[in-house]
Amino acid sequence: MRHPWKQALAATLAALAIAGCSTVQVTRPAEVPDAAPAPATTGHWQFDAGDRPPAERDGYRPPRKLAVLLPLTGSLSTAAGPVRDGLLAGYYGEQRRRPDLEFYDTRGTAWGAVEAYRRAVAEGAGQVVGPLSRDEVDAVFAQTTATVPVLALNRAGTPPVNSASYALAPEDEGVAAADFLAARGALRVLVLSSGDDSARRSIDALGTRLQELGGGVVQLLAVVGDSPPDLIGPMQAALQREGGVDAVFMALRGPQARLAAAQVSAAGLSGRPRVATSQLLSGTGKAEDDAALDGIAFPNDAWSVSGVPGLPPARSVADALPTARGAAARLFAFGYDAWLLSAYLGHLASSPEASVSSASGVLRMGVDGHVLRTPAWSTFSGGHVVPLAGAAR
Repeated sequence: MRHPWKQALAATLAALAIAGCSTVQVTRPAEVPDAAPAPATTGHWQFDAGDRPPAERDGYRPPRKLAVLLPLTGSLSTAAGPVRDGLLAGYYGEQRRRPDLEFYDTRGTAWGAVEAYRRAVAEGAGQVVGPLSRDEVDAVFAQTTATVPVLALNRAGTPPVNSASYALAPEDEGVAAADFLAARGALRVLVLSSGDDSARRSIDALGTRLQELGGGVVQLLAVVGDSPPDLIGPMQAALQREGGVDAVFMALRGPQARLAAAQVSAAGLSGRPRVATSQLLSGTGKAEDDAALDGIAFPNDAWSVSGVPGLPPARSVADALPTARGAAARLFAFGYDAWLLSAYLGHLASSPEASVSSASGVLRMGVDGHVLRTPAWSTFSGGHVVPLAGAAR
C-alpha cells in the first residue's frame, strides 16, 4: 500500500506540469567565474568537492544527492505540504543538472528527525535540507557530523559548523522594518502590538536595530483583541514628546490594524510612514474592508504579488495545487527558496556579498550560518495587495 504522502507527491508532480513548471528557469545570482571552486574547508563551511561537479557560471552547484527531511506524516504534515511542493516546483523547473532527490519522513518529532538524518547520511546524501520544526532542528543540529552540509528550515540557536538555518522569522521582519524606516529618515517609532509571541519577537528585533541606527521605540501601545481601546490620546501624547514620532510600526493582524489605522489617522499620524509585519495579511481578503489598510507597507513574498523568474504566476499554481492557495502560498514560496538555497549553498557561503533572488526576497548567508532575507515590500491600494513602488527588494 502506498503511503499517503507518496500519493500526494505524485499528485503534486502532475499539478506542477499543468501549471507550467516544466518550463521554468531558476533565478540566478550575480555571475561568478567558470568552475568556481568550493569554499575553503576553514571557518564555518566544509564542502566535499568530490561530491559535486564544478559550479555553473552563476554559482549553481547542487550536490549529487539531496536529502529533504520533512514531517510528511503527523501533526505537522499540513505545514510540510506547501514546503514540499514549492521545493519540487523549483527542482522540476530547473533545466540543468539536478541532484538525485530523496524525501525522508521525520514524523514531526525530534527523534524522527534524528532517525531520518542518520538514514539520509548513511544512504549517501551529499547535502541535507530540513527538518522543519524548531525541536527537530535542535535535535538534528546536536547530531550533525560536520561532513554533510545541512540547511535547516527553522531558526534554532547558532547553527553548528557546516550547517545553516533559514526561517521566515518575526525577528527578520523587525530588522527589515527598522532598515526600511531608517532609509526614509524615520528613526523614532511608535509601536502598536497585539502582544502575541510573533509580535513580541518582531518588536524586540525592531527596537534593537533602531538603537543600532541611532533611533528607538518612542512608545509601545497594546492592541488586544479585535476591538482596540481608545489610542488617540496616547498617540497624540507621544507626538508631543521631545523629538516626536517619525513613523508607526504595527505588529497586528488585519482586523486589528483596520481599526487601529483609523485612530492613527485621527491622531495626526497618517502622513508618517506606516509599516506592519506580514501578520497584516491575516484576516484580510475583502477589498471593501481592506481599503482601511491602504498605504501601510509590509514585508511579503514577491511571487504572490508581482511574480518572480523561476515560477509560474501564483494564481495558475494555486488553481492546480491546494498547497499554493491562501496562507499556504507563503510556505510554498519558502519551499521554493529552500531549493534555491540548496543549489546555491556553496556560492552563498563563499562571500557575505553573494546573494540569490528568491520567491520570498533576496537571500544572503550570514557569517554565523543564518540565512538573511531582504523581503519584497507590498502595500494595500484600494483594498488590494500590490507591490510597494520605490521599495528595493
